[in-house]
Amino acid sequence: MNTTGIKGILGLLALLFIVNSGLMAQSGTLNGQDSLRRVITTAVPFISFAPDSRASGMGDVGVATSADANSVHWNNGKLAFIDSKFGASISYSPWLATITNDMALYYLSGYYKIDRVQTVAVSMRYFDLGSIQLTDDTGGLLGVDNPREGAVDATYSRKLSENLGIGVTARYIWSNIIGSVSGISQKGTSVAVDVGTYYNKDLHLGRTNANLALGAHVSNIGQKVTYSTDDFKDFIPINLRLGAALKLELDPVNTLTFAVDFNKLMVPTPPIYELDADGNPVYQNGKRVIVRGKDPDRNLISGMFGSFSDAPDGFSEEMAEIMISAGTEYWYRDLFAARAGYFYEAESKGGRKYFTLGVGFRYQKFGVDFSYLIPGEQDHPLAETIRFSLLFDFAKGDTGEDLN
Repeated sequence: MNTTGIKGILGLLALLFIVNSGLMAQSGTLNGQDSLRRVITTAVPFISFAPDSRASGMGDVGVATSADANSVHWNNGKLAFIDSKFGASISYSPWLATITNDMALYYLSGYYKIDRVQTVAVSMRYFDLGSIQLTDDTGGLLGVDNPREGAVDATYSRKLSENLGIGVTARYIWSNIIGSVSGISQKGTSVAVDVGTYYNKDLHLGRTNANLALGAHVSNIGQKVTYSTDDFKDFIPINLRLGAALKLELDPVNTLTFAVDFNKLMVPTPPIYELDADGNPVYQNGKRVIVRGKDPDRNLISGMFGSFSDAPDGFSEEMAEIMISAGTEYWYRDLFAARAGYFYEAESKGGRKYFTLGVGFRYQKFGVDFSYLIPGEQDHPLAETIRFSLLFDFAKGDTGEDLN
């Protein structure tokens, strides 16, 4: 198959990833030409999907909530504050259930607390895209294949003081989105790091004991991904997450947490390209001519830091690129939890808006969480998204050691 055929398949799969991420506001454009809708797309978006049921039941918040086995994804700086000696979690998320029944995200994580200030963790993520019929650029059938992607992580988290912690994660990412049918594709790979920090402080609000936590996390700082020998490289979803959480001890058996996260992709914003009278791209010196915005073909550092000032419509568009998550969590006797949340994304940047609900149960060393997503519009691809998580924890009482 020729190069055009390769790009055609990649384009179709890129469109599938856009649907996976819920980025439905492009009005059929994939080249950034819609002056009102410039959705930022990346390679391997699965590494930014919310993997667990607790956070996804709270509107996808997690940078400043209390630490658990899934903290590697949300903020590795929290892990140093976890109460248990060691634990693990496994999560399963059927994906795009209203469209297909064989796509799912699997997430496995575990941690070990070395001492009162140090914690290490590992996690693995596997995204199965199900069976896909591949075609070439002429529409010829190439066969059915099963694209899949995955990532493995190793994390170290440490307390710098009784209130402040930091964490660092190393990640290996692989993506086989074309598979072996074409016989000419190669696996896309990348390496990345996450850096996080977490601060929490006990407070007294009148007669109510409380804890205020602040978090910052930059994830997936890594090299671009390519699936061919051409100059066809895409940024991975480098993401900045900032947030806060306030936990209130209403009485000895009831607690209530309010949390909010702000997210921004640290990758280039699509520019506005010049078109000729027939609507075809205009090229100069082999590159498309840009009317507004900046060239997205930049190196890692330039792409990351330039992402705060490269939007064609300036500051207002930069602000529109900030996604907001808000959620609340209620616990009764550390046995039963009820959760609710809301996720907001500007219409021009994808338009994802959804409510979430979740519940959790704990019994001795075991726990289970469920979450359910309710889109803000009918017939949305993310409708009926359900996540399940199983947790296993050894409490500090089982170790005979006061870890904190």
